[in-house]
Amino acid sequence: MSAPVSTEPVLSVRDLSVSFRSDTRTVHAVDQVSFDLRAGEVLAVVGESGCGKSVTSMAVMGLLPPTAHITGSVRIGEKELAGADDKAYGKIRGNDIAMIFQEPMTSLNPVLTIGRQIGEVLRRHQGLNKKQARARAVELLDLVGIPAPAERVDEYPHQLSGGMRQRVMIAIAVACDPAVLIADEPTTALDVTVQAGILEVLQSLRERLGTAIVLITHDLGVVADTADRVLVMYAGRPVEQAPVHELFADPKHPYTRGLLSAVLRPGGEGKRRLPEIPGLVPSLDSQPDACTFAPRCARADDTCTSSRPGLKAVAADAGADAPHRAACWHPHTLQETVS
Repeated sequence: MSAPVSTEPVLSVRDLSVSFRSDTRTVHAVDQVSFDLRAGEVLAVVGESGCGKSVTSMAVMGLLPPTAHITGSVRIGEKELAGADDKAYGKIRGNDIAMIFQEPMTSLNPVLTIGRQIGEVLRRHQGLNKKQARARAVELLDLVGIPAPAERVDEYPHQLSGGMRQRVMIAIAVACDPAVLIADEPTTALDVTVQAGILEVLQSLRERLGTAIVLITHDLGVVADTADRVLVMYAGRPVEQAPVHELFADPKHPYTRGLLSAVLRPGGEGKRRLPEIPGLVPSLDSQPDACTFAPRCARADDTCTSSRPGLKAVAADAGADAPHRAACWHPHTLQETVS
C-alpha cells in the first residue's frame, strides 16, 4: 500500500539539460527533463541503456565531471542546487538527498569496515562521535534487514554477499534520513529472491520514514510492483509520464508501447516472437527540432520529422499539469491494445 503523498514536492526538476563537450563534438545526454517528487512517492525513470536515466540522477546529485554543461533548475525544498559548488553540495549530499549506486562492490571501500563507512556519513552530517556512530550503524543495518548487525558492523565488504552489500549501500544512503533517495538500478545483477528483498527494504523505508524515491531501472516488472508514477525517457528526452497503472493499461507513446510489448507474459513463452523496435537509437551529437523517435516509428509523418512534440496532456480536457502526458504528435488510443 502506498504511503501518504504530500502535495508539495520535495524535489523539483525543471528543464534539466546536460551536454558533454570535447574537442570534436558535443553530446546532448539529457534534453529538457522536468518532474516533481513528493514525500513518500516513488517515481520510476525507465528507458533503454543510453537514454539519459543515470546522467539525470548524477546531475541532480552534482556528481558529473567538469566537462558536463548543465542548465535548468533542481530544487530540494527551497534549496536551488543547479550551479551549486562542491562545498554547497557537500552539505546536501547524504543529508537532504542520497543515492544508492548501481554496483555496491565498487561503491564500497574494500579496506574499511562496514561500520566505519556508515559512520563517516553520521559523523560528518550529524556530529556523532565514534561510539555513537557505531551504535547508530548497528541500528541502520538492522533497519535494512541485515542479520546479526552487531557482528556485521565490523566486517569488510568482501565478507558479505551481493545482496547484503546492496543493503549496506541503502543503510549508508538513509543514515541521515534524507528527504530524497535516488536508487540507480538497485537490483542489477541480483537474483530474483535477493531482488525482492531489496525492493521490500525500499518499500519499508518510504512507508516508515516518508522517503521520496527516484527509482532508475529498465525492469518493468519492478516498476509495476514498486512505483507510483513513471517517467519514460528516449534519447535523452522525456517521452511519457503517467501514474504507473495508467501507463501499463493505456500507454500513449509508440516507444512506451514498444517497451511494454517486449515484456514476457506468463504462459506466452514459445507461442510468439517478442516484437522488437526497428532501427537504432539516434546519435546524441545533435538534438533535432523534431521527434527523435520518428525514424523508428510506424506512425511518423512529416510533422514528426519537422517539429518537436512537447510533453502534453493526453486527454483533450486536461490541463498542462495533467498526470498523464506524452510527447507525441500521434499518440495511441485506449482501443489500440499493446501487442
